[in-house]
Amino acid sequence: MASTALIIGATGGFGSEMALALRNHGWQVRAMHRKPKAAARQLADMPFTDWVKGDAMNAADVNAAAVNARLIVHAVNPPGYRNWAGTVVPMLDNTIAAAKANSARILFPGTVYNFGPDAFPLLAETSPQNPKTRKGKLRVEMERRLRAASDDGMSVLILRAGDFFGGRYAGNNWFAQGLVKPGKPVRAVTYPGPHKIGHAWAYLPDMAETAARLLGRADELGTFEVFHFGGHWFEHGIEMADAIRAAARRPDAPVRKLPWFALTLLSPFVETFREMREMRYLWKKPVRLDDTKLAAFLGTVPHTPLDIAVRQSLAALGCLGAGDLNPETETLSLTSLTEGTIQ
Repeated sequence: MASTALIIGATGGFGSEMALALRNHGWQVRAMHRKPKAAARQLADMPFTDWVKGDAMNAADVNAAAVNARLIVHAVNPPGYRNWAGTVVPMLDNTIAAAKANSARILFPGTVYNFGPDAFPLLAETSPQNPKTRKGKLRVEMERRLRAASDDGMSVLILRAGDFFGGRYAGNNWFAQGLVKPGKPVRAVTYPGPHKIGHAWAYLPDMAETAARLLGRADELGTFEVFHFGGHWFEHGIEMADAIRAAARRPDAPVRKLPWFALTLLSPFVETFREMREMRYLWKKPVRLDDTKLAAFLGTVPHTPLDIAVRQSLAALGCLGAGDLNPETETLSLTSLTEGTIQ
């Protein structure tokens, strides 16, 4: 019988792509959601998913959903970065408890938030984690708890990446919330950082496929294993804006600066803006992930060509006009930026 994977956060970008990748690698996919019928309608293109009702903030729900699962994908985040301090650690604690009770491995998508400027510009798996932000400190604490659980015999796999983009349901990221406007054709691109500062991006279908391949060789992994996913690296970060303009067939579209001053003024009243502003330091310095360990382990790391990745990302966000789409490969699937991703 195929092994069962429980995905917490399946309606989000990484979670939904993991569901598809795991299915393609022979897993049975189970997903927990507070409103499973609504989630099943939202992800109607994944009829293979077994939806169960539950809240990631409720330990009993998570434990019940994880019965007989060999893997728990912890891909849940507060929508719009809201209330990180009050949710992310309790949700992870519930996942850890359920994994221990069911002898399941945890797959956790890591971020570069863990690191401060002392670790820049090239991040290895062993780089020191001295974050300067509240969100970064929470991320470090989450990984500390995962390591402590692995010391008790539980298996953990962390795949760390830069800023997410792409996938069918990825709306809670810089690409969708900052650079373009979902549901509208590209008329301009907003870029958050200095044009010549390098930046790393992770195309979610590639990242999910990478994680599935790593899990396919689970018997070769340690109880606490961390890999860095290099993704798409731009020596000059503005190249992503250029790629968007090219993919949208709008080469003359203006590139505008993100109005950080306005975000600062509004941040006391809009929590999402406050959390975005806290991450500004990641746009001021080049931050690249060293994927030497990953490449050595897998041999070949999934890597979709940039033009295809960006064009498919824009299509999924509804940023291409119907006349610009290739009906064989692209669809207009408007991603909601307001629905919560806490499952």
